[in-house]
Amino acid sequence: MNRIAVTGLGVVSPHGDCPDGLFDALLQGRSAIAPVFPELARPAAAASVDFDASRWFTKLQLAGVDRVSQLAVAAAGLAMQAAGAAEAAAPERRGVYMGCGMGGAAALEAAYRGGSRVPPLTIPAFMPNAPAAHIAMRHQARGPVLTYSVACASSSVAIAEAAKALRSGEVDLAIAGGAESLIVPGVVLAWQAMQTLAGFAPGEAASCCRPFAADRSGFALGEGAACLVLEPMDKARARGATIHAELAGWGLSCDASHLTKPDAEGQRRAIAAALALAGLAPGDVGYCNAHGTATRVGDPIEREALAAVWGEHLDGLRVSSTKSMHGHLLGGAGALEAVITVLALRRRELPPNAFCREVDPACRLNLVTQGDADAPRLEAAISNSFAFGGTNSVLLFRRG
Repeated sequence: MNRIAVTGLGVVSPHGDCPDGLFDALLQGRSAIAPVFPELARPAAAASVDFDASRWFTKLQLAGVDRVSQLAVAAAGLAMQAAGAAEAAAPERRGVYMGCGMGGAAALEAAYRGGSRVPPLTIPAFMPNAPAAHIAMRHQARGPVLTYSVACASSSVAIAEAAKALRSGEVDLAIAGGAESLIVPGVVLAWQAMQTLAGFAPGEAASCCRPFAADRSGFALGEGAACLVLEPMDKARARGATIHAELAGWGLSCDASHLTKPDAEGQRRAIAAALALAGLAPGDVGYCNAHGTATRVGDPIEREALAAVWGEHLDGLRVSSTKSMHGHLLGGAGALEAVITVLALRRRELPPNAFCREVDPACRLNLVTQGDADAPRLEAAISNSFAFGGTNSVLLFRRG
């Protein structure tokens, strides 16, 4: 059975475009969440990316390219550069597997607000598969170029599907990840209407997202993109590539019970499937980058799912949700959190579950606290992504 190596990491995140810089910021508990759109009736906060498109596109190339595609192209380019993979596979043997929940929100918002002056390239700008298509053109990927739109699990599912394609021999190299850029007034208003976004007092936006905390009130939106370069382990080693980690297992399931309310049994099945595919027992996994959206309903259910798998050994699993600092990237969340999980394994350090002053008794977990980062014996870790629609996706990484 082909083993899958992670040979490249690329991020364009609210904490910058250097993976180790991102991880250092998380270790320090630095939040990128800040107030947005003061004109809205209710306060809103989000984690935005400071992005210079001119580094990646000429002015002419930017016509009809929404911000979500710009971020995706940058993340994929950084990942391929880090992997040294430009010549690692023939174009026909390269695949692109991207997650994107809603596509080009900025283009769509402009069209809605533009009246009769709708830009002629609005459709190709906002279609959800545009990020994957632009990456394919940049890197001459002429194999499968696929987009997965599975709400908050989109990019985690994309990474799992890329691994399947590599394992079956369909491709020799995969650019896998996700992108999302939804910080526009219309989208913020829609999430506010669902009452899932965190409230905050003046001056407290940075700490408004508090996963597993007794006083949690929801999440903050984030934007960005993250990509992993995946290759068969034997081929990666043969070309002398750096192996950041092994993608050893993945598990997908559907609750099939409710469109927006998660289900612990569905989540349990996805976690168990990832462990089984990797051939590991729960005790072999030392860290979980939790889905942890800081919603009143979601956090206790994730705890219940973890407890169902780990049982009496749950205290041996360290847990944190980094959404507290980079926000919820929705379709891009699984990819960014996968990169963070890989870095935790490689560095044997764990990012904190920030801003949780008092844990909700219904969410009792061995949460990583500020200053308690060292994990010298960490060998394997999971990243959870659980979506509206009931899709659950779990990625399991092992030290390479």
